[in-house]
Amino acid sequence: MKIAVVGATGMVGEVMLKVLRERSIPITELIPVASDSSKGKLISFGADEIAVRTMAEALDARPNVALFSAGSDASLEWAPKFAAQGCKVIDNSSAWRMDDKIRLVIPEINGDEIKETDMIIANPNCSTIQLLMALKPLHDKFGLRRVVVSTYQSITGTGVKAVQQMENERDGKDAEMAYPYPIDKNCLPHCDVFLENDYTKEEMKLLNESRKIMNLPSLRLTATAVRVPVVGGHSESVNVEFEKEFQTSDARKALASFPGVQVQDNPSMNLYPMPRFAEAKDEVFVGRIRRDESADNALNMWVVSDNLRKGAATNAVQILEKLMEKNYI
Repeated sequence: MKIAVVGATGMVGEVMLKVLRERSIPITELIPVASDSSKGKLISFGADEIAVRTMAEALDARPNVALFSAGSDASLEWAPKFAAQGCKVIDNSSAWRMDDKIRLVIPEINGDEIKETDMIIANPNCSTIQLLMALKPLHDKFGLRRVVVSTYQSITGTGVKAVQQMENERDGKDAEMAYPYPIDKNCLPHCDVFLENDYTKEEMKLLNESRKIMNLPSLRLTATAVRVPVVGGHSESVNVEFEKEFQTSDARKALASFPGVQVQDNPSMNLYPMPRFAEAKDEVFVGRIRRDESADNALNMWVVSDNLRKGAATNAVQILEKLMEKNYI
């Protein structure tokens, strides 16, 4: 099986390579792909050093699967070209997520809906993935009425330039900035660009992608997305109102039994999820689970996950595994 990793030199691409090895995907040929300026650069994959190829060279190599993480413009231009020659494309950008003809997949939630004819499959936004991993088991048991989420998002979600900005600020260096303001010792209520309704694209992704993945077109969800000086992963404060009455103990059991979710919730022992300890892990961690005493049938919880792994690379590789399981590749 020939696998192309498009954007192999980026933060998500590098994690994709790591996850492919960790999960023992049976690769006969790896094709790392990046911009023309990176052509020939050597990347490590296990004991091998493999030269980076251009997009055109990768297309000529006719891979069976292409994992894309090179931005929306590249995906819009090149994903259809790979798909046209029989290559399954799993795309991590926002390019195809809201296309009615393209599936938006979190394998634990809607992976079984993938059809053999699906040539391009979209990977959801990182903050959406961890949110829905926590909401799905609760919805199945109690029914979602309304969701309010505030995110505390890692600078790694912006990319290498953001990490460099924070490191420069901590070292007292003046250099190129990824954000309009300092990020160290600061919080920016500004993830992605602002839209006409005064929400950011990130906030609207949480609503629109959740409705599509959960097949709940009338889901009531509102979000505030905040960038914080953290590298380990994204955190979310989530308030959920349910259609049915519930017991907190039943909510904990539903979360703990859902694949890919780990409950960390023991206030007496100061046990709760934190991005420092979620880094490099694939689980979605849920804690601070408690009844909202200001509303009927409402719950508060704190959800944390490594945005580069389950929020991006791991979810994409799990989609690949689902395609293999169904014998679609």
